[in-house]
Amino acid sequence: MRVLYVYCHPVPESFHGAIRAEALAGLGRAGHEVDLLDLYAEGFDPVLGTMERRHYHDLSRNRQGLEAHIERLQRAEALVVQFPTWCFGAPAMLKGWLDRLIMPGVAFDLSDPANVRPMLGHIRSLAGIVTYGRQRWMAWYMGDPPRKLVTRYLRWFVSREVRVAYHALYHMNVADDARRRDFLRRVGHAMEHFR
Repeated sequence: MRVLYVYCHPVPESFHGAIRAEALAGLGRAGHEVDLLDLYAEGFDPVLGTMERRHYHDLSRNRQGLEAHIERLQRAEALVVQFPTWCFGAPAMLKGWLDRLIMPGVAFDLSDPANVRPMLGHIRSLAGIVTYGRQRWMAWYMGDPPRKLVTRYLRWFVSREVRVAYHALYHMNVADDARRRDFLRRVGHAMEHFR
């Protein structure tokens, strides 16, 4: 499968860097073709500015400056998003990528506003790899926006039949080395069996 791997963390030597390395190794062992999109390293501009918002609904103009990112998204047969939870949500960089790419004519058809239709049906598998600084119960209490972002929001744009996986390490700030190693192993194994 052609996997678009959207990575969102600014510090290469962070634990997220280790997670990414293990996930990519697992996808490689499975023989997937991976397109790594490192939002920070590539300098993606997450700001949906005045002109971008004005042209958001104009299919002849809303792709300007985003053509390469749109092509990568449209080529993908699978999507993996990896990010830390900050303030019980996705980092602004990832939110900005979604704000700019999940738009009319790319991710959904808005020609009939009363019947909006998803347009990313070519994506057959979807996974989130997410860390949290707090415990699972606290994320649950807050509504767990990162989980919903992957398992509900992104899922809607692909298809009802899409396979969705969610891999979370909760309370990472106090996780010992054994727990972190176990999470790395589980992520590598999951990506090796990603279908």
